[in-house]
Amino acid sequence: MNNHLYDLIHNAALLSAVSGWLVAQISKTILHTIVSKKFDAERLVGTGGMPSSHSATVCGLATGVFLSCGAGSVEFAVAAALAIIVMYDALGVRRQAGEQAKVLNEMIEVFEKMGKDITPEDRLKEFVGHTPFQVFVGAIIGILMGVLMNNVIIPMI
Repeated sequence: MNNHLYDLIHNAALLSAVSGWLVAQISKTILHTIVSKKFDAERLVGTGGMPSSHSATVCGLATGVFLSCGAGSVEFAVAAALAIIVMYDALGVRRQAGEQAKVLNEMIEVFEKMGKDITPEDRLKEFVGHTPFQVFVGAIIGILMGVLMNNVIIPMI
């Protein structure tokens, strides 16, 4: 009989991706709390900020697949291509959307000062994309978690 739970908790690629995301999100929340001097629970699941959890997730996945299936595998090619696309998007389109949101939010503040009734829902989310450094740090976290999961954690389970 196939034990799906056993297979799931021994799936190096999946655990590498999930642990990369988890470590990045917790790090992001801690850093945000230190810098802003207030805890914001949204940072535990929110996008944008330091480090990039998207990069940590896809690099963890790619590393897990690399170590499980090998550099010449189709699975690694797919995981690596996905990682490149996600990190490129975080640096490009998503980052620009965050920059535009900042400008639009500044315009909303001007409208508020002019007496326009503005609701909190009118404000746009500014933490959307990432700087190159945030993507780089996320990628390093993902790679490290992939190596840790494959070489230390999973062999212990």
